[in-house]
Amino acid sequence: MICNIPEVKLGIIAVSRSCFPMALSERRRAALVEAYGSGLYECPVTVENELDAKKAVEDVKANGVNALFVFLGNFGPETPETLIGDWFDGPIMYAAAAEGDGDLHDGRGDAYCGMLNCSYNLGLRGRAAYIPSYPVGTAEELADKVREFVPIARAILGLKGLKVITFGPRPDDFLACNGPIKPLYDLGVAVEENSELDLLVAYNKHANDERIPAKVAEMEAELGPDNKYAGILPRLAQYELTLLDWAEQHKGTRDYVAFAGKCWPAFQTEFKFVPCYVNSRLTAMGIPVSCEVDIYGVLSEYIGVCVSGAPVTLLDINNTVPKSIYDKSICGKCSAKLTETFMGFHCGNTCSKLLKNPHMGYQLIMKRDLEPDLPEPDITRGTMEGNIKPGDITFFRLQGNADTTLRAYIAQGEVLDVDCESFGSIGAFAIPEMDRFYRHVLIQKRFPHHGAVAFGHFGKALYEVFRYIGIADISYNQPKSLPYPTENPFD
Repeated sequence: MICNIPEVKLGIIAVSRSCFPMALSERRRAALVEAYGSGLYECPVTVENELDAKKAVEDVKANGVNALFVFLGNFGPETPETLIGDWFDGPIMYAAAAEGDGDLHDGRGDAYCGMLNCSYNLGLRGRAAYIPSYPVGTAEELADKVREFVPIARAILGLKGLKVITFGPRPDDFLACNGPIKPLYDLGVAVEENSELDLLVAYNKHANDERIPAKVAEMEAELGPDNKYAGILPRLAQYELTLLDWAEQHKGTRDYVAFAGKCWPAFQTEFKFVPCYVNSRLTAMGIPVSCEVDIYGVLSEYIGVCVSGAPVTLLDINNTVPKSIYDKSICGKCSAKLTETFMGFHCGNTCSKLLKNPHMGYQLIMKRDLEPDLPEPDITRGTMEGNIKPGDITFFRLQGNADTTLRAYIAQGEVLDVDCESFGSIGAFAIPEMDRFYRHVLIQKRFPHHGAVAFGHFGKALYEVFRYIGIADISYNQPKSLPYPTENPFD
């Protein structure tokens, strides 16, 4: 069950310009509410002037509304309808009624025209708002657009209530995970930075915690009877309880948390395990945990949880698919070229429900370095491993740049049904025009190797979230017919 994300409580306020019949806007509002069904609070105040606008906002707030749809049932009063955006502090959507439910004399609303001036006035006020790609429609059409607004609103609310808790310092060898935190404050995200030593102290205090046996039983039920590394479970249970308690005790005035932790090399020698499996379990709960103190990685994951309402993961854009595997398992079975495929990998942080044949393992790379002479792993145990289940995915990231601006990318594709013949949480990904996207977005715009993965196609909603929070530079995998600015036309 996903927790740690907001519950969106939608409301609708209809507006009416005084020279148009108020009854027209009210009738259209009622039809829209009926078309939407339960879950959309209908504000009884129709806004014609500033006092109406104030009263309407007070009404929706009193009724628990945290995401608002301002509905132009007719042309609409430009100043009052945009003042609503100033006075309501949650995500807000504007859209307008199409004609066709009455005559074009007394029953014409001209909201098609009014939406233009509404947008103009929102710009004058510098007010962010969600405006659908075509923001005019019938009651049924607009009800569908309001449904599309819900995951966008959930992400906006989540960011406003989020605290990212880090345990560092961030590793120097992985400088790409670094990023200035000022843009997080600009988004309204809180950050609590801690030492890895602080986490170790908290972990040691949880030794012999009476809840450990029950937590171990949870893990045993998930992993099944054939887990060859069951001996590590008490340590992992102790660590999971440490993080859950830390989240509850440190979120302060915030409602939601995400963790970015340093997971090597001292972690293994001092905690005596790798944290990957616990990270995967928390992420399954809706509390994403990123590796290598990747603050923007976990921020991206959290946005993905809010938009999809389901577990996500964080993966390295890691290695090419060998031609031998491509020829054996991909060629002729899907349209992807070899250069449009790659393997997404991480040590073992992807939750079990997203993996084929999930099983506990050990971190092979770390064992080579930390305990090469042991015939069996000890302090490198604790990964969640398996091939990622095939299906649609969205690969994306929001990143803070050196100049404290933000940029993002979104690419839709799929995980292929391929045995990657490797270790860790790993999948063979296919993204259309990945080779061009890799060069002219990921490399050209200096994105790091970590990307968030949502399981499904959520590009439309993610794009709107990024646009709502003011990201001017949003890249995507452009079709061949649309060259990138840096692409050599003779190539």
